Amino acid sequence: MRPFDCPNCGRLNHFEVRVCPACSATLGYDPEADAFRFLADDRTTWRERGGRPADMMVCANNNRFGICNWLTTPGAPNGMCRACRHNRTIPDLADPAVPPLWARVEEAKRRLFHSLIRLGLPLETKAEERPGVQGLAFDFLYRPGSLQGGHKVVTGHDEGLITLDVSEADDAHRERVRQQMGEPYRTLLGHFRHEAGHHYWSRLVAPDPARLEQWRALFGDEREDYGAALAAHYNGGRKAWTEGYVSHYATSHPWEDFAETFAHYLHIVDTLATVRGFGLSLTAFGGVNGDGRVELGFDPYAADAAALAAEMAPVSFAMNAVNRAMGQSDLYPFNLTGAIVGKLAFVQDMARAARGG
Repeated sequence: MRPFDCPNCGRLNHFEVRVCPACSATLGYDPEADAFRFLADDRTTWRERGGRPADMMVCANNNRFGICNWLTTPGAPNGMCRACRHNRTIPDLADPAVPPLWARVEEAKRRLFHSLIRLGLPLETKAEERPGVQGLAFDFLYRPGSLQGGHKVVTGHDEGLITLDVSEADDAHRERVRQQMGEPYRTLLGHFRHEAGHHYWSRLVAPDPARLEQWRALFGDEREDYGAALAAHYNGGRKAWTEGYVSHYATSHPWEDFAETFAHYLHIVDTLATVRGFGLSLTAFGGVNGDGRVELGFDPYAADAAALAAEMAPVSFAMNAVNRAMGQSDLYPFNLTGAIVGKLAFVQDMARAARGG
């Protein structure tokens, strides 16, 4: 995503900011305006750029746990912001290892919600669920000893409920699991985007017969035994990682193929929005237009999949080169083939239809 300027002094800040490093103003993010507000000297009034008052209040999760930097409107359900109101279960905070891990979980979740809101995807809570409309909720769980390799929580999705192992917020634990699984990429934000993909399959694909048939033509038949497919995958895999799949895990079952593709759509959109937010271009590669210029009207949140892939190719090459210069692994170790772009186009069309054109 783009960098956010402090509404009090104009300094650029990261999305996780709570206090502006330049002017020391207390900041809060307003998801409806996609902008930060600052707390006035009276410590009760949130103000927009120029000092205009905004009818906002701090999310209840910040008041109670100091865990959220989003604002919400008076009268919001349980005083929660648009992201926190989807939490069903938070981890037991009595263990001193848990609060900092949960804080990182919530930071990643807010980045997910920023993308979902910008894309115009539906975000019903479980309280708003009704026939044909699946709500979204989160269980954030932690089991003592999981950081040392003990019994852990299984991260997954079931009918709109995403369960996430809070241990995944620990870098050492996550890297150990990544190596055990033979994965080129494993991040906390990636988990959120993947599991959200499962939710939107149930929310937007499964209830629509025409869209479901189109989906099956691209991803396969989801009626294949899911448990058997995963068992086969983890026992050596029945399918090779070919150019038709964005990751090896995507080969395990059509549901996982879609979730991985959905996650990569969000990876690409957010990466390109960030690059453009800083005004970066890739003139060494001729730019997107082939003449050294980046197309100024290009909006990653609305662009077609082919345009996204065309720009992501030189951007990811450059980012990978920077990472290698720092002795790090490639930031985006994937190749977007024509078949994968076709699947990304399905996700992009689904998002476009969900927001009404």
